[in-house]
Amino acid sequence: MAPVAARSAGAVGVGVAIFISVALTTYLICDRRSKKKNIPRKNGLVEAIGNTPLIRINSLSAATGCQILGKCEFLNPGGSVKDRVALQIIQEALESGQLRPGGIVTEGSAGSTAISIATVAPAYGCKTHVVIPDDAAIEKSQILEALGATVERVRPVSITHKDHFVNIARRRASEANEFAQKQRNSQLNGKEDTAKINGDESDGHNYSSLFPSDCQGGYFADQFENLANFRAHYNGTGPEIWEQTNGKLDAFVAAAGTGGTVAGVSTFLQEKNPDIKCFLVDPPGSGLFNKVTRGVMYTKEEAEGRRLKNPFDTITEGIGINRITKNFAMAKLHGAFRGTDREAVEMARFLLKNDGLFLGSSSAMNCVGAVRVAQAIGPGHTIVTILCDSGMRHLSKFCNAEYLSELGLTPKADGLEFLGIE
Repeated sequence: MAPVAARSAGAVGVGVAIFISVALTTYLICDRRSKKKNIPRKNGLVEAIGNTPLIRINSLSAATGCQILGKCEFLNPGGSVKDRVALQIIQEALESGQLRPGGIVTEGSAGSTAISIATVAPAYGCKTHVVIPDDAAIEKSQILEALGATVERVRPVSITHKDHFVNIARRRASEANEFAQKQRNSQLNGKEDTAKINGDESDGHNYSSLFPSDCQGGYFADQFENLANFRAHYNGTGPEIWEQTNGKLDAFVAAAGTGGTVAGVSTFLQEKNPDIKCFLVDPPGSGLFNKVTRGVMYTKEEAEGRRLKNPFDTITEGIGINRITKNFAMAKLHGAFRGTDREAVEMARFLLKNDGLFLGSSSAMNCVGAVRVAQAIGPGHTIVTILCDSGMRHLSKFCNAEYLSELGLTPKADGLEFLGIE
């Protein structure tokens, strides 16, 4: 039997240990709660844009032997990477005086940028007028209308046509400025010249059906050529990726529509470390792949006789183009990969099944690009791509089983065999 004094000392030691353990646990819990209480609040919607998580896509990382990371841009308030662009464009326009509160931001968009503008504009007292191709997923129009935007759906034609959705949006901004000026002139004259205000002498449009009576002019966002797009990613997305990876990444890959994301991010990363390789992934019908790899903008869909038809033979929306925009011209790229509709559809279903990621068509194409990069540079590297938006905006097309079946694109793969990975 142990001496009483020894047993007492042992009991005291155990008691002290328990006390310290409880005290330490209590401190950690209280400290954690304290830190949670001190999390800074966001000042309004616009401060919630950006600083999105960078996540490891586990299934693709395991399959390739690379760390494949996705920037979760679908977690922005407006649900896509385009929130950054909308914010930058509107802020710069207000600062320059080209847009004023009460003004209308016009844009020609396949959907995502328009939705972001319609989300951000009210925070600055502005409205949105969107011209959208009528083959875009119908839910995008429905979302825009629910956000209070005016929506025009028009037939898809070549960018060289005066009635391309982008060109119509440009005209609408000029018309809004005319309308606002007539309103101001009539007020200065002390009377309402209704006939002149409501009627457009040049093309017969009834302005009052397009713009509210208190319209303070229009501003064409021009996401394709406005370098605010590039700056949104050069100043935001790129630095975030650099910080979130601690500068330890080997490659970046993304598709291009306007080119702002791939240009802004690639330029920033290249300036931080020239060894980081940046790539494009390009969908069917787009000429950018040939431009990057061969120096010539060409795609079979641009053959003679089809110029005025929709050049994009793809179900992916918002990516692919047949001209070099001012934004894309800023990109620093080392190469490009071609992606297919089949690969995008299969990738979307694979990621939903294996990672719980419900992604849209451009996000899925970006992940196809990430795997292609991993195959090209080999295991052991860190590759970053952009998860542009979720599948919620693609329910009627890209995520619609009946629609895919009609096109012969019903997903069939069990794994990544569609990319040559067994």
